Amino acid sequence: MAIPTKSAQLREHVLHLIEGDLGPRDQLPTERELAESFSLSRLTVRRVLDRLVAEGRVYRVQGAGTFVSEPRFAKSLELTSFSEDMRQRGLKPGSRVLTSSEMQAGARIGYKLGLSPGDPVYRITRVRTANDVPICLETSYLPARLVPGLLGQSLAGSLYELLSVAFHIDLERAEQEIRCTVLDSYDAALLEVPSFSPAFTVERTGFDARGRPVEHTEAVYRGDRYSYQMVLHRARPDNDDRETLDGPG
Repeated sequence: MAIPTKSAQLREHVLHLIEGDLGPRDQLPTERELAESFSLSRLTVRRVLDRLVAEGRVYRVQGAGTFVSEPRFAKSLELTSFSEDMRQRGLKPGSRVLTSSEMQAGARIGYKLGLSPGDPVYRITRVRTANDVPICLETSYLPARLVPGLLGQSLAGSLYELLSVAFHIDLERAEQEIRCTVLDSYDAALLEVPSFSPAFTVERTGFDARGRPVEHTEAVYRGDRYSYQMVLHRARPDNDDRETLDGPG
């Protein structure tokens, strides 16, 4: 059996600390201490830690050191609400409503929801939390004619559940786009992270069983606490393709 290299031993040691002795936001030993313990150069130690930073296991604070990251919440590519995602992980979902108002759809939101620019929509902006930790900043737009009186309802829970119970609207499918970004100072303060922290922007338009667009949501998720999981399947050539690929020629 091959003997692990010293850098591999260092990685296992740090992972053991992360998974056992240290908790989120606890500080790791310094690069100097790790280099001396494993008889490695500080450059090699830094490379090992760089890899763990890239994996989201630790993070650096300039001038202070390297710290254990909070665990990430993995989101599968299924049409579920934020509240459902958090409950499935044994966490308590929550919301802090920042604004809720009626406005004209405008050209962009009107296009997303199949409305004329002058049609009224409800706009709801919330900070979504898990066990009281802010995870995402979410703004949702809904056609006012489909959900009359929505703003008079409690908006602290799942919007999807509210649509189902109060308005008998159930989402059947959604079109979603995910992009990488960094947080400006305003969004970072709401999510309680430093400015320019990594994040995901997620735009989703949800449709009911009749194919009507009933909500368009634009959300910003903390990159240190959220990730997406997907299963990829390799396409298999059909028989005609195999004959072409495997036959003479």
